[in-house]
Amino acid sequence: MNYKAYLFDFDYTLADSSRGIVTCFQNVLHKHGYSNVSDESIKRTIGKTLEESFAQLTDINDPHIIAEYKKEYVKEADIHMTANTVLYLETKSVLTVLKDAEAMIGIISTKYRYRIKELLKSHFPDNFFDIIIGGEDVKAPKPSPEGILLALQKLKLDRRQVLYIGDSVVDAQTAQAARVDFAGVTHGVTTAAELSQYPHLKVMQSLEGLLEVDK
Repeated sequence: MNYKAYLFDFDYTLADSSRGIVTCFQNVLHKHGYSNVSDESIKRTIGKTLEESFAQLTDINDPHIIAEYKKEYVKEADIHMTANTVLYLETKSVLTVLKDAEAMIGIISTKYRYRIKELLKSHFPDNFFDIIIGGEDVKAPKPSPEGILLALQKLKLDRRQVLYIGDSVVDAQTAQAARVDFAGVTHGVTTAAELSQYPHLKVMQSLEGLLEVDK
């Protein structure tokens, strides 16, 4: 594949932060008496905003309560997230190959930008990523195309020059809304069959599929 830019989701795409995410959610949920929420249920919300996730897990729709849970989660994440996040084995090598081929590399995620940078600083040199857009950089979260469109504007690229890579239905919907090509990766809890229901260039078991020559 030959694109000028490869834009990636973060959680379950470049890195597995599920252990940290589950820990943070469970600590907040247990504090408020939610002791029966399974780890798997939490993992199914990865990629959504914190507000959406807490609403889904608790059936609470009061924005004030959800906002308080979100604040508590962020405090937990300051303690637990970095230590409980690992890059997938192929992430660094695949991104380095793409970068060496003079492609632009970016991240579009609902995760906060500062958190992503904190997680990546020990793995990549400064300025390796051409752009990182986090949840605080957009007004509307994915599947709104706002993050991708902002990246296109800042990188001065046309939609046809970009591939967006993600692990979830939300990522596929985001690419579709932005009218950019999409490649799915099954690192997370979303199946290949679920991803294949949306327009896609390919669905991969590993990011190494980005380096394969299509025949």
